[in-house]
Amino acid sequence: MPVRARRAARGPVGNATVAGTGTYPRDDSRPAHGARDTATGRWLVLGKDGRLTAYALGDEGVLRWTEERPGGPGWTGPELLPVPGLTDLTIAQSATGFVHLAGRRVRPGDGSGPTVDIVYATQFQTGRPLTAWRSLGNPDKDPAKGAGLGAPALVLTGAGLVHVLARTGNGTLFLRAEAKNGKWEGWQELLRGAEAGTAAVTCASGRTELLVPGRGVTHRLLRSPSDAAYQHDYDIPFTLVPGTAAVLETLQDRVTYYWTDASMGGLVAYRPGMWSIPLGGVAPTGPVAVLRTLLDGYDCTVLVHRAPDGEILLTACATENEAGGVWWSPTGDHCEGVPALAHDAHGRVVLALIGDDGALRVSRQAGGPSLGMSPSVRV
Repeated sequence: MPVRARRAARGPVGNATVAGTGTYPRDDSRPAHGARDTATGRWLVLGKDGRLTAYALGDEGVLRWTEERPGGPGWTGPELLPVPGLTDLTIAQSATGFVHLAGRRVRPGDGSGPTVDIVYATQFQTGRPLTAWRSLGNPDKDPAKGAGLGAPALVLTGAGLVHVLARTGNGTLFLRAEAKNGKWEGWQELLRGAEAGTAAVTCASGRTELLVPGRGVTHRLLRSPSDAAYQHDYDIPFTLVPGTAAVLETLQDRVTYYWTDASMGGLVAYRPGMWSIPLGGVAPTGPVAVLRTLLDGYDCTVLVHRAPDGEILLTACATENEAGGVWWSPTGDHCEGVPALAHDAHGRVVLALIGDDGALRVSRQAGGPSLGMSPSVRV
């Protein structure tokens, strides 16, 4: 599948460094609130009103950018949504368009060490205020052990209920689930021997899958639409690099996983019951962003990731035909964290990234027969 990427326009960049946020320009072009990292999950989402919203992690909480009108090109933001002590952020969107946010928070303790918990909020309408942040607590009641709590993952069930997943310092994966009456159940142990970077998806049928990196093995957990419990399915005999897994429903009720394979050192695609497929190119430093779209009338999958030097690489292939070969193209951009993909109100592919200046940059699919992307624009 032909892919074209055009280089971004770049201005002069100095060498000023802000602690924890990378290198920024010395002039006044730096945004008032520069992002220090991207969120995990789908941090670029299309609202019911046709406007895109992007989220990132700032020094003082969540940063949010919102399209001024469906299809752009104008944006507002970044708007600071304060959450003191927020260290990690993940995003998920329900079928109703609601955006769910969960994060790891660290606050000063009472002398026995910091207090670490998971916090959660919802955005019901594009550009509108969030609900109040509420604490979901910590599976470890001991503050010393609780400090090892990892970043959360989010998944929305077929019924639209929120499931928050978090890994404790001893490698146990826990679940806290929203009940049908809107209340929250307690933390439940799901799996021991977990590593960081759980990938989750709910298929159109309502079936939920979790891919959990383990120690020398990769675990797969399933939950049927009618079952409240996750069942430990067969273990996958491949070891992935923790924090690199992504998942996409590529056919009805069938998913494809993408990860950096620890033994091969490169990106692979894997469908349950099949061999993994090497995707070539440079191994990404985090999860690949994936999106199904129509190109020239064909069902295709777009993939984009960040190389170790920060460069953004893009490719596309016929959906579930990775074995036919993929060819990675540099976009000309560099980023912090991981890039994101979404469709805009006109069905165009949109690529979003956080530049090394902490600002949001956006590139849209240009006209033509292939996946040609316009130069990225700083928002």
